[in-house]
Amino acid sequence: MKAASCKVLRFAEAWFSSQSRQTSHAGAAADAASGGTDGGPRARAAATFAASLKIEDVRRTYGDATALNGVSLDVAPGEIVCLLGPSGCGKTTMLRVVSGIERPSSGRVLINGSEVAGPNRYVPPEDRSIGLMFQDFALFPHLNILDNVAFGLRSLAPDVREKSARAILDRVGLAGFADAYPSTLSGGQQQRVALARAIVPRPAVMLMDEPFSGLDIQLRDAMQEETLALLRETRATSLIVTHNPEEAMRLGDRIVVMNRGRIVQQGTTETLYRNPASLFVARLFSEINEIPVRVQGGRVATAAATFAAPGLQDGQAAVLCLRERSIEITPASANGSDKLKGRITDIKFLGDVTRVDIAVEGFEQIVKARVAEAGGLQKGSEIKVSLPPEAGLVFPAD
Repeated sequence: MKAASCKVLRFAEAWFSSQSRQTSHAGAAADAASGGTDGGPRARAAATFAASLKIEDVRRTYGDATALNGVSLDVAPGEIVCLLGPSGCGKTTMLRVVSGIERPSSGRVLINGSEVAGPNRYVPPEDRSIGLMFQDFALFPHLNILDNVAFGLRSLAPDVREKSARAILDRVGLAGFADAYPSTLSGGQQQRVALARAIVPRPAVMLMDEPFSGLDIQLRDAMQEETLALLRETRATSLIVTHNPEEAMRLGDRIVVMNRGRIVQQGTTETLYRNPASLFVARLFSEINEIPVRVQGGRVATAAATFAAPGLQDGQAAVLCLRERSIEITPASANGSDKLKGRITDIKFLGDVTRVDIAVEGFEQIVKARVAEAGGLQKGSEIKVSLPPEAGLVFPAD
């Protein structure tokens, strides 16, 4: 086994051992609504007592490097928040600070209004009622599935521990695999076991670090739905780290976008898509054409349409972002003064959509559009192009 994997397993063992010390009989007992087996009706997971989570002006530095730079965030009880951003933006560091694995250099972390990390107090991880799901699952290879799930319940009586573990395995559809070992399971089944193990002690706050990154696309979609359903049932306050915007949009009640150790924007999926605060955020949530422009009179003009440029000064260099999915294509014979002549230079079928590269009258660069139905379009076709108001966003040039 690789040294890195051994290190993760050792940490997981220490983590779940600490969790077993805080698990009470009432908190871990499963609330089974039905006694289904694998392939049949599943039990419902037991609900937890969701906690509020508050992060106040947290900084985390490593020598001269700053991983978190004054981060503040409030998470309501039972809310699912996704931390989204590129590698190195600070999202995993925030998870580690909240869990207690790392201490903040300054600032505070509060769970249910009680300070668990700050200048005056530090509560160890085992006393925070935190559930942690590791990126690579960190299942114990020498334990069967039932014992893996029950590992964090060792403070309970053996019969209660086994009953609770079997109930949550039933909920995730793995009741028939209790005696199997992790090496015999598929990636999706291992992910379910890891989720069951993390949720069975009924933590007040659930932390998940890119839990779906190791799964293929089809399996990832199914497991996202399964995980979301389980988190809703248990009502655990949840922070989920991801670098995948679509995953964040699917899972989160709210998305928090991070870059360079700071929160750059947060809100609902619709808010971030329709009103991105920066070019960085716009790039995350839309396929866009980026066209250099100059602001005049608070607006930027193209041959087809004019777009507002709020907050930008006359003459300022800016970037006009044209959403590929909002660009409209019509036959060359279509009427309308707002339509520009275009010629298709390339066309690619991408499954649900077709991407069309267009040389558009009045634009120096190729404009890319995504359409649901390509019809009779082909390379070299003459078409008309229009840009509705929702197609354009204007930001200061980087």
